[in-house]
Amino acid sequence: MSDPTKNTQMSSTWVEHFPGNVRWTNAMQIVKGMAPWAAVALAEVDLVGERLKTREREPDPDRVWQQEWAALADRVASTADVAAKEGRQITAGNHYMRAGNYYYSAERFVVPGEEKLGLYRKALRCYHAALERLYPNVERIDVPYEGKALAAYFMKAPGVRGPAPTVVLFNGMDNCKEMSVVFAGIELAKRGIHTLAIDGPGQGESQRLRNIHSRPDYEVAGTAAYDYVSARPDVDPKRVVIIGYSFGGYHAPRIAGFEQRYAGCVAFGAMHWDLHGWQAEIKAKNAADPKTSTSSNFQFRWILGAPDNDTALEWAKRFTLEGVAQKIECPFLVLHGENDRIIPAKEAQTLYDKVGSKNKQIKIFTRAEGGAEHCQVDHRQLGVDFIGDWILANV
Repeated sequence: MSDPTKNTQMSSTWVEHFPGNVRWTNAMQIVKGMAPWAAVALAEVDLVGERLKTREREPDPDRVWQQEWAALADRVASTADVAAKEGRQITAGNHYMRAGNYYYSAERFVVPGEEKLGLYRKALRCYHAALERLYPNVERIDVPYEGKALAAYFMKAPGVRGPAPTVVLFNGMDNCKEMSVVFAGIELAKRGIHTLAIDGPGQGESQRLRNIHSRPDYEVAGTAAYDYVSARPDVDPKRVVIIGYSFGGYHAPRIAGFEQRYAGCVAFGAMHWDLHGWQAEIKAKNAADPKTSTSSNFQFRWILGAPDNDTALEWAKRFTLEGVAQKIECPFLVLHGENDRIIPAKEAQTLYDKVGSKNKQIKIFTRAEGGAEHCQVDHRQLGVDFIGDWILANV
């Protein structure tokens, strides 16, 4: 398989939007992945993409990325505000949803500080305004956690009576519960499955506004989430599934290995088995050429609450599934894409081989069928559909 970071001669495509620039291509894929749920507009994304291409060689590309997405978000949010004042609430909700995703994209490469928080607060305002208008079956939830609370949404499957199967969904390193509750929650709800989309330690609102950092023993957060959903009268406590995507491909198996009340586990994209080695590689790529790395130089350090990158790299050694994946007993599924630009597909096979469950399955999506990119961002519907059908068949 060719290395996409080295091919700078190929033409731009919908998947490879910025040839030779893995950093922007991956970030653009994340935005595009929300298109099936009208959470972004293809025409708006294309216009920003064209402007970014003309500015790609400017001295501060991270600033360029922030400026273009924030400008679009401001425009769309302004239209939403006008519609809301005029009582056109569905129109307002549609615009707020897109603005929220654009603000969140703008925030992506901004270093932690007041500017980053300002963009995030704008995103959260728009997300809340969108969900309130478009999805009345979504509740804003605080999940009790070590004297604090993890921010979450509970999307109830409409029309379901009595306790129902439920998914607890943790995000990746760069994602948020607002994205999760839309792309996964909607599709699972169609199948009669409730969803708790949660910003765990080091994620989204819990990281940014509540100062709750990530941790290697993520089973603590997984247990807190299970305790919350299992106490709800609308949840069947014997049919609760843990899912994690992207960096959550570490979280979900870790949780299932320790918290065995979960009835199923899905790694929506496997994570590197050697997290220290992965972070060392990112550090080297950022030092040589940031365009070759999908992650910013500060992201891992920031979500851990580490004082510097060297300390974060040392702390990465604490993150491990060795001896943990082998303890998983519940039905287990790992999905991956053959052209994943962040985690090689061989890592999914390693995870699958290590998992102790007798009922386990691996699915690698190919370029021919679609869904070959990281967490199926090129065709996320495929991944979510596969997961939803697997849950109904196995849990």
